[in-house]
Amino acid sequence: MATPVAQADPAPPAGNEAVHHRPPRRWKLTARFLARKLAFYLVAAWAALTLDFLLPRLIPGNPVELLLAKMAQAGPVPPGEQQVLSKLLGIGSGNIADKYWQYLDGLAHLRLGLSVSDFPTPVSTEIGSSILWTLVLVGTATVISFVLGIALGALAGWKRGSKLDAIIPFTTLLTAMPYFWLALILLYLFATNVWHIFPLGNGYNTNSEITVGLNWPFLASAVQHAILPALTIVLSSVGAWLLGMRNMMVATLADDYVVAAEAKGLKPRQVMLGYAARNAVLPSMSGFAISLGFVVSGAIAMEYVFSYPGIGYKLIVAVQNEDYALLQGIFLVITFAVLGANLIMDLLYGFIDPRTRASQ
Repeated sequence: MATPVAQADPAPPAGNEAVHHRPPRRWKLTARFLARKLAFYLVAAWAALTLDFLLPRLIPGNPVELLLAKMAQAGPVPPGEQQVLSKLLGIGSGNIADKYWQYLDGLAHLRLGLSVSDFPTPVSTEIGSSILWTLVLVGTATVISFVLGIALGALAGWKRGSKLDAIIPFTTLLTAMPYFWLALILLYLFATNVWHIFPLGNGYNTNSEITVGLNWPFLASAVQHAILPALTIVLSSVGAWLLGMRNMMVATLADDYVVAAEAKGLKPRQVMLGYAARNAVLPSMSGFAISLGFVVSGAIAMEYVFSYPGIGYKLIVAVQNEDYALLQGIFLVITFAVLGANLIMDLLYGFIDPRTRASQ
C-alpha cells in the first residue's frame, strides 16, 4: 500500500504580497458597538433637551406675569420690565424658534436662569442646595435595598421551598403599596404619639442653633431625620429586587454549567456564588442602573410627605409656583442622570456579556 505523500505548506507571498496582520474581529465589533451606542444616546439627549424646552411651556400660566403682579403690589412697574424678566428667567422672547435658540445658547453657557420660587436666586444654586440631600438619602437607600434584595433573593432561590420563601409575599405586598402611603404609616407609628422616636419632618433640626456643615451636631441631626425616609424607600423597593433575583436564580440553577459544577464536587457556596448568582444577577444590573439614574430625581412624594429638602420637594415647589426655569433645570439634571447611567450600564453590559454586541 502506497504511503501518501505529505504536502508542504504553501510559502507565504514575498515582497508586496505579504499578508498584512489585521486587528481581531472582536475589536471591530467593539468599536462599532461603542459608536452605535454613543450615536443613540446623543440623539436621545437632543430629544430630551427639546422636550425639556417644550413641556414647561405647555403648563398653563406665565411666571413673568406672576412676578409682575407681585412687583405691582410694591409700586409701579418700569417699562420694558417684562422683556428683562423673560430673559432673566430663561424664558426668552420672540417666536418659538427664537426662544428655542436662546434656550440652547443659555445651556451652552450654563445659564439656567433665575428661580421664581426664590427670586432672584439662580436655578443652579437652587438645584445645588437640594441635590446633595437627595443623592445622600435616596442613593444610600437604593444601594441598601438592591444589595439586600439581591442577597436575600439569591438565598431564596438557592434554598427554594424553604422558610425563606415565606418572606416573599410580605415584601411583594410592601412593593405594591404606594410608598407615600407607607411613609404616612411610618410617620404615624414612629413620629407621633404612638412611638415618638424619630422627628416628624425636615432634613435636620431647624429649631436649634445647628450650623450646616461637617460637624457632629448637624450630621447626627441629619441622620436622625433621614432614617424614616430611607426606611420607606428600602421597604418599598427591596421586594422587587428579591423576587426578580429569586426567579432568575431558580432558572439559572437548571442550566448545564451549574449542573456540571455540582457534578464536579465543588463546594455549594462556590457553585452558588461563582456560577449561579454571578449569572442570575445580570438582568438586575440594568434595572439597578436605571434606579441609580433616577436617584437624582428623588422620591418625590416621599420627600413631600417628610418635607425633606431634596430635589423632589423642590420640583413640587417649582410646579406650584409656575417656575419654568427651575422646572427645566431639574428635568435637565434628571434626564442626563438617567441617560448617563443607562449609557454606562449598556457599555459595561456589552463587555460583561459579549452576546449583546455580537450583532452590532
